[in-house]
Amino acid sequence: MGNKLHIKKGDSVIVITGEAKGQQGRVLDVLVKKRRAIVEGVNMVSKHTKPNAQNPKGGILKKEASIHISNLLLVDPSSGEPTRIGRRLNENNKLVRYSKKSEEEIK
Repeated sequence: MGNKLHIKKGDSVIVITGEAKGQQGRVLDVLVKKRRAIVEGVNMVSKHTKPNAQNPKGGILKKEASIHISNLLLVDPSSGEPTRIGRRLNENNKLVRYSKKSEEEIK
């Protein structure tokens, strides 16, 4: 099982299946070993916390939980549509990701 994933931190993604289907957000973190990602504003959970320095009162915090990478599709930066990802060598012989829909390189 290869560790190469089709999304990176900072990418804009859309959820294609599951409870959060249709939601869009920015990837905040990628958990490579678990093949999961944390997406801004998607898959929110309530976390009960004890009082601490950051939160003197404690209580219930809303927080993003991770979502499996297979449930995410990258949003093409140029068209704003969901797209699959390919990899190819560019003119400098560097492996880059590209959009299968628009054939454009993804920065």
